[in-house]
Amino acid sequence: MTPLLIPLALAGLLHIAQFVVASVMANVDLGPGYTTSPRDRAPRREMRTVTARMLRAYDNHIQMFPFFAAAVLLIHVTGQSSGVAVASAWVYLAARALYIPAYALGWVPWRSYIWMVAMLSIAVLFIAALI
Repeated sequence: MTPLLIPLALAGLLHIAQFVVASVMANVDLGPGYTTSPRDRAPRREMRTVTARMLRAYDNHIQMFPFFAAAVLLIHVTGQSSGVAVASAWVYLAARALYIPAYALGWVPWRSYIWMVAMLSIAVLFIAALI
């Protein structure tokens, strides 16, 4: 596996771990009766704030991960891997790992800054693919 693909694989595992943690928290808060149902009605119980934040952080990664994966794969298949690209991929992974507790713990405005670092890392990857 190339140095550029390692952070992509780890980001995929982070995505799965984030889903598992958020899902377990939602199951505890809402109960398995609701979480295993077709969810045709609103839940009878409210989620804790931290659970709702974990689910929103996961949803945010659902939106960002495809861009990251596309950028990494674009560089990989075109053979344009460089130190800048590898570093940007690792910065993305670190930012996304830090984004989870930042969102869960309500780090304002740091959560947004961490998000911007992740997005800038993706932009650097796309720019690196064009150079």
